[in-house]
Amino acid sequence: MYAKVSSRSDKSAARSGAKQGTNHPANQRSEIRKKIFEFEDNRLAAIVFGQHDRNLARIEQLLGVVIINRGNRVAVEGSAQRAETAFRVLEDLNEMAAQGREIDIGEVDAAVRMAEGAPVANDQPSPGQARHPADNRAAPSGSNLKITTRNRVIMPRSKGQADYMSKLATAEMVFGVGPAGTGKTYLAVAMAVARMLAGEIDRIILSRPAVEAGENLGFLPGDLKDKVDPYLRPLYDALYDMMPAEQVEKRIASNQIEIAPLAYMRGRTLANAFVILDEAQNTTPMQMKMFLTRFGENSRMAICGDPSQIDLPPSVTSGLKHALNKLRDIDGIAVTRFEASDVVRHPLVGRIVDAYGDDDGR
Repeated sequence: MYAKVSSRSDKSAARSGAKQGTNHPANQRSEIRKKIFEFEDNRLAAIVFGQHDRNLARIEQLLGVVIINRGNRVAVEGSAQRAETAFRVLEDLNEMAAQGREIDIGEVDAAVRMAEGAPVANDQPSPGQARHPADNRAAPSGSNLKITTRNRVIMPRSKGQADYMSKLATAEMVFGVGPAGTGKTYLAVAMAVARMLAGEIDRIILSRPAVEAGENLGFLPGDLKDKVDPYLRPLYDALYDMMPAEQVEKRIASNQIEIAPLAYMRGRTLANAFVILDEAQNTTPMQMKMFLTRFGENSRMAICGDPSQIDLPPSVTSGLKHALNKLRDIDGIAVTRFEASDVVRHPLVGRIVDAYGDDDGR
């Protein structure tokens, strides 16, 4: 154990040092509650607080509570629910620090998202759409979920990511559907690398359709690799984040890691492999069927896409949308649907996703 706990109800007004000028429920006199978090290790306390206590300030900003620290003791004041959430955040950050992890603003944001217990993404099916059994998200705790690669240990930063990581670990075929910045492709690549390093698969195959995002780039110089690399760059970026660059290059040269456009998947049977299709919303139904039927023995597949960013001609149906409808009753296929609350990039990205909603630009 690294922390002691004590708490009490406080019906009086917040202390004179409390922030003023906010209408957050945490400042309503009738609900004020105070909880004390005590660190047993001052070194961990310093890590959790951050430089100039910026991590504590971030928790205050996100949860609308007042946090006052004195040495290794932290007093949290706010509504009963918000104070309890802030307390859980401090517990989680303390545990992260004890594991040797650095605590930055991103980790604080992630801890708040996990502690708040955000509503399950797409908990209710769309009008006229039956719920797939795989969509019944159990909202697993992120504390026991992690993916270990050569360069880092990856833990979920939202409820959606926890659900996605759980399904990637157990299901043979997983669809990750939702807005940009939710970690769909990144986590799939991380799981693929972890399985390859553990000897569970022989190779990783990464693919995506070579569809331009509303532009016509014209003729691209160079050989095939030079022509398709611009489309596959996000996959390379994820790989280099998981493994040392020299190992990535070595495994690509030996075909342990293969990065190819979707068109080159036809006619193949992919056994003992972890196969990832990125930007799946830009496939046609026939392309998607072709890709899914490449599935071989001891293989796993992850299909990642954002239905709101379709770059196909208006008259062409997205293979991702078509597949989600066709395969909703198939055993062995799991689906995680992310929402704006699962965006782990800059908070502004989540607000942009909310503003656009389900608009696919058509």
